[in-house]
Amino acid sequence: MTAAFTPSELLELIADGLDDTALDSVPSWPAVLVDLTTPFISADLERLTGLLETAPVVLIGLSQSGGVDDPAALGLDVLLCATESADAPWVECGPALDGVIDALCASIAASPDASVALAQLLRVGEASSAPEAVVAESWVYSLLQGGSRYATWLKSRSARTPKPRPNHSVVRVERAGNELRITLDRPEVHNAYGAQMRDELVEALRLVDVDRSITRVVLRGEGPSFCSGGDLDEFGTAPEPVEAHGIRTRRNAGVALSSIADRTEVYVHGTCVGAGVELPAFASKVVAHSATMFLLPEISMGLVPGAGGTSSIPRRIGRHRAAFFGLSAQPIDASTALQWGLVDLIDDEMFQQKNSNEGQR
Repeated sequence: MTAAFTPSELLELIADGLDDTALDSVPSWPAVLVDLTTPFISADLERLTGLLETAPVVLIGLSQSGGVDDPAALGLDVLLCATESADAPWVECGPALDGVIDALCASIAASPDASVALAQLLRVGEASSAPEAVVAESWVYSLLQGGSRYATWLKSRSARTPKPRPNHSVVRVERAGNELRITLDRPEVHNAYGAQMRDELVEALRLVDVDRSITRVVLRGEGPSFCSGGDLDEFGTAPEPVEAHGIRTRRNAGVALSSIADRTEVYVHGTCVGAGVELPAFASKVVAHSATMFLLPEISMGLVPGAGGTSSIPRRIGRHRAAFFGLSAQPIDASTALQWGLVDLIDDEMFQQKNSNEGQR
């Protein structure tokens, strides 16, 4: 396992804030492992996180036992412990802790700029409103689109055969009394989230915002998955980053969802990747099928979540677990999502009932 430092050792390394460049000598840079197993002075940890809160590092606290109940630990970005269960904000790793740490450090090392950007976005987002956090996320996303890691990822996909573009509406909207049913309707690509789907979804959500007679919104996905994330065929085809930022902030389904969250229920199933995780998290109620899988893969692409996830997800599961979820680029299952609060209910019967009703039409 990569070496960890106690708070006092790290303070000594950076000369109590006089030499933050000394962190460059840490082998796992820009991931810095903070040992919370060895007894430490709370004031030292508080001092350390205060000095490094704007530094380009990801601060990972680890405990070889259970979670440490010390408010100073909240200044770190990720908190990992070796128990089988742990209260928020800790991520329970059990006996696999050392392996989890090595995998997390490897993920960060593969995309250091995006990893640091994600950690910094989540820190800033804690003190921001949901729409403000979305704007900050969009700027960072645009910046990273000019990075070498994203360019390398795009090049690796150059041989991909694009799927046929849809020649029909990809968001189905139906009203029944005071209820509006919105269905993502491009099942042949697991409801990949492209520009057309974004624009149609935003249009439907804005309708709800201005029509107070709609008291309930139900958002679902047609086919085998709720949403498989960004349409990969559209990556690399966006306008210049600054223009793309303007589009994302003018037509943002996450912001539109946040304004009607109290009236919105989202039913997720199958593969929920990227936007398929980020958008539902804005709603006040998320129901999942027990076989649902959730994934934020953007770090591996040299990016951060771009559909509002750095705003919505930490508001459900907290900044520290959101950081681990995004930085690890590893999936979580429905039971973990429920335990963390990413979803509110697991109910397979709700999905069986939907399929049954559709079969009777």
